Amino acid sequence: MSRLSATIAALCLAAAAAPASANLALAQKHACTACHAVDKKIVGPSYADVAKKYAGQKDATAALAASIKAGGAGKWGPVPMPAQAALSDADLGTLAAWIAGGAK
Repeated sequence: MSRLSATIAALCLAAAAAPASANLALAQKHACTACHAVDKKIVGPSYADVAKKYAGQKDATAALAASIKAGGAGKWGPVPMPAQAALSDADLGTLAAWIAGGAK
């Protein structure tokens, strides 16, 4: 396991204990909600749809964290998601765990 993966895994465990409203506030703080909503598609997929896509994958949180950090295109259509490289590891882990859990 790489050092980044280990860090993300540790942060995700800690993030799981955070209240959902705090995680939504974190998504709003980082402007994630400009393109994503909990239960409906805006520009990007809903967090619920992302959680469904990654459900059952044992590395879902780490995969989501990597995808958020690096950005990308093609997974959900032609609109690219910009890289979020400036997110702290703590915020990245919290957001990834919250989204993997269905943004609840």
